[in-house]
Amino acid sequence: MRTLIAAALLAALPFTAAAADGVSYTYVEAGWTQLQVNDDWLGDPDGDGGYLRGSFAIAENVHLFGGYSVVSTSYRYAPARVKYEVAQPEFGIGYHQEFTERLDFTADLAWMRLEAKTRISGTGDAELDGSYKDHVNGGRATVGLRGKPSARTELWARAGYIDGSDVEGSFAGYLGGQVAFNRTWGLVGEVEVIEDATRYSVGVRASF
Repeated sequence: MRTLIAAALLAALPFTAAAADGVSYTYVEAGWTQLQVNDDWLGDPDGDGGYLRGSFAIAENVHLFGGYSVVSTSYRYAPARVKYEVAQPEFGIGYHQEFTERLDFTADLAWMRLEAKTRISGTGDAELDGSYKDHVNGGRATVGLRGKPSARTELWARAGYIDGSDVEGSFAGYLGGQVAFNRTWGLVGEVEVIEDATRYSVGVRASF
């Protein structure tokens, strides 16, 4: 709760500084993502898939962002087949404040949803075969730093908390970077850690 209040206060500050040189808060990106879950009961499942996300600056220091990712994995328990699929949409608002010409302070608030689907087939039991769905909603608040070590590289690190009526409170950490090919295109990568789950993402970003 303290993190949420702090982020809200920062977002209300006067817009007195621009972003660090070369750091864009208007972009779209897409790529591959993998979700690894450390769960002994599930057998440490790994799911692969794709993601799409973007950000749009609506003021000098404020931007809106959103994204969608989906991963899946399948298992065979002869003769049955089980497929797990997890989708995660999110939408939020972010604030950034220039520390130096190459470094920004960042803070964001986001709504997020986790949608899980299980499909079971081949058991021979009509009551067991079929699709099962569930979902949870939550909110996320993070603070961090984003900057450019060099003209063609960018790094960011964020830490925060995820909570909600449907979600058990968890700390979250994010570490990512970008290597730019030119002023528009770049290769991005990020690692997200939330309790027993780790997500790896690699994609291509177009900045404007």
